[in-house]
Amino acid sequence: MKKIFVTGGAGFIGSAFVRLVLDETSNVEIIDFDALTYAGNLDNLVGLDENRHKFVHGDIRDREAVLNALPNDCDAIFNFAAESHVDRSIHSADEFLTTNIIGTQVLLDAARAKNIRRFVQVSTDEVMGTLPEDDTAFFNEDSPIQPNSPYAASKASAELVVRAARETFGIDAVITRCGNNYGPRQFPEKLIPLMIANAMNDEPLPVYGDGKNVRDWIYVEDHARAIWMVYEKGKSGEAYNIGARNERQNLEVVTSILDSLGKPHSLIKYVTDRLGHDRRYAIDATKVENEIGWKTQTTWEEGLAKTIRWYQENQDWVERIRNGAYRDYYKKHYGMEVGTV
Repeated sequence: MKKIFVTGGAGFIGSAFVRLVLDETSNVEIIDFDALTYAGNLDNLVGLDENRHKFVHGDIRDREAVLNALPNDCDAIFNFAAESHVDRSIHSADEFLTTNIIGTQVLLDAARAKNIRRFVQVSTDEVMGTLPEDDTAFFNEDSPIQPNSPYAASKASAELVVRAARETFGIDAVITRCGNNYGPRQFPEKLIPLMIANAMNDEPLPVYGDGKNVRDWIYVEDHARAIWMVYEKGKSGEAYNIGARNERQNLEVVTSILDSLGKPHSLIKYVTDRLGHDRRYAIDATKVENEIGWKTQTTWEEGLAKTIRWYQENQDWVERIRNGAYRDYYKKHYGMEVGTV
């Protein structure tokens, strides 16, 4: 039985990855290491095969905890653990810098100590900054690293830490960079689950600025599959951009959700734009498609329908989150209370 160590496996993308690996393999055992900060949720792990999935509560910044949890016979570390929301990083960057940079270094040191075969660093397209509004420019693996937010800067720094570990110590490492994910179990601070949750409750949908910022959307299961394939086939030292070629303005995403739920566009409420808001992300996924053989499997229409249906069928999951510290966050960022009509 092959063992892998997954950090942040109780989060949105991490738990999707854990589910996919358990579903699509029969010879992989997962040690799932997560600090269970605000976006980590044990409910995301309900129903997993307990014979092949072991959860360990721990922080990647805690060197002793990582070493104790990491098996000597582990094949790979997949680092999903991260503070990941741009808005939160703008208001308080400290946790982003320590978790995303120092935490990554701790994991790399542990990989060396335990002779782990491969290290997979899960990064973001945001490390490459922003693109012009025309549709001729795309991020590729040769795009310069030029982050524009504290979150993006922390993830770019983590990439450089990984690169340094490979160049200095010969660690077999690969990096994946992806666009905006959507799907079930996403914390409702992110655009799509926020809009679905508010629309279901006939509450205002806060849209930054003019709503014309463009993101490249990918269904989370497709992203998870790409990460697994890069682990299996990726060339050491390489980065792989992962995208579904699905650029959409934020306003288009919001109106699609409202139309799917049969809600009026009058629920849209424009709010003050985010500081330093990147205008456009778009990914050229040619390298991962040609070298790894990965292709997106879920269309935008299919993925959005599945996502909306999941939130409709799991409203208790959403409300448990909306009733916690999320209320303070929401008021601070959007100037209104959760539940405001």
